[in-house]
Amino acid sequence: MGGIGKSVKSAWNKVRPLFEMWGNSAIKWPCVNTDDSMRALVGLLLTLSMQERERGKSDSYQDRTEGALSSPIPPMQFPHFEAIKQTATPESREQARQASCPGSREQDATLVHVSKRQRKLLKTSPPIHHSTNSDSSSSSTSSFPSASGSLDPDRWKTLANTQTARQQLMKEICAKYKSSISRTITAHHVRNLYVEDKYKLLYCQVPKAGCSNWKRTLIVLAGLASNAQSIQHDTVHEGHYLRELNTFDRKGIMHRLETYTKVMFIREPLERMVSAYRDKFENPNNYYHSLFGKPIISKYRASPSPEALKTGNGVTFKEFVQYLLDVHRPVGMDIHWEQANQLCNPCLIDYDFIGKFENMEEESNFLLRLTGAPANVKLPSFKDRNPADKRTSTNITQKYFSQVSTLERQRIYDFYYTDYLMFNYTKPFKDLY
Repeated sequence: MGGIGKSVKSAWNKVRPLFEMWGNSAIKWPCVNTDDSMRALVGLLLTLSMQERERGKSDSYQDRTEGALSSPIPPMQFPHFEAIKQTATPESREQARQASCPGSREQDATLVHVSKRQRKLLKTSPPIHHSTNSDSSSSSTSSFPSASGSLDPDRWKTLANTQTARQQLMKEICAKYKSSISRTITAHHVRNLYVEDKYKLLYCQVPKAGCSNWKRTLIVLAGLASNAQSIQHDTVHEGHYLRELNTFDRKGIMHRLETYTKVMFIREPLERMVSAYRDKFENPNNYYHSLFGKPIISKYRASPSPEALKTGNGVTFKEFVQYLLDVHRPVGMDIHWEQANQLCNPCLIDYDFIGKFENMEEESNFLLRLTGAPANVKLPSFKDRNPADKRTSTNITQKYFSQVSTLERQRIYDFYYTDYLMFNYTKPFKDLY
């Protein structure tokens, strides 16, 4: 379970034999000499027990039917939310999903179908680099402290349940599709994690998903600035106020992975990719125009002007897409458009909190209260890069993708498919398959 569910897992291990003995029989609550909170816990544990049995039945059925499929990868076993399936209609499930994470485009995991073609994409997705010289690492043992805050108790519970569901879905996908990767964690795997020792946070940076403002917040938590609004963009990324986890020795890395709260925030993949393109290629940026713009224009533009070849200015969105899809790119990948699962390695690192950009303010402040941060510390929401530009939205993303062919659009979706599945985002276009 991990993270928020750690205490529930501990209790579950203690009472599990009783539930297995009781089987499917109903519990008569008047016979339980306990308070309301214990009743709620016991109810939750009973639900988990039923879910586990159902998964066992489903796995058994899957073993009998899998031989008919040509793919060696078995179909997905998504988390079972039995209570929801028994009592809710599709419409009410959608309303509950939107209430838990407004605007996230997070889909109902029970309705997701993974085709043979998509399973092949998962199987052939870029491998996680690893070394066989390091010791294997166990999963995290950190857990969230009890906390109270300004959130309504029902809303607090909803956000906590959302985290549990996201963690469970991640575990299911990693178990099904990434079980063959090395379990060894190296410095390479933690290169994007930033350390805040005072509140024991590890934050994995995913650019274009609130990265700058989260780094500002970590600097404030560390006592290196009085408020996030006063920290300039260049100071955030070039001031060296935050230490990367890979700069510690092996013992320091593993100690923090095992005891700190590990956090990542992600964003709808195509929207994040468009945001990166707009930021780096539609605005003045000597570094990106020189390093990426010049080789992209040279390879993908039919008749480039001498000025374009000299400066790298004016890369079109279609040219950027061609570069991303080219297996022989003229220049390598960049952190701003690399897949989030490649940046943060969630199948190796057991993240305690998986947040979403679409509900950034509420989820970030929920996390800060969980970690015991001062009540006046909140994630800033301002946009300091090209503030005159509108934030990249669904509508803006669709306008950019209208500039490319249907096939290119499908291939870009395939490129980010693992992110779509791991982080439970819906298809951005109806004609995708």
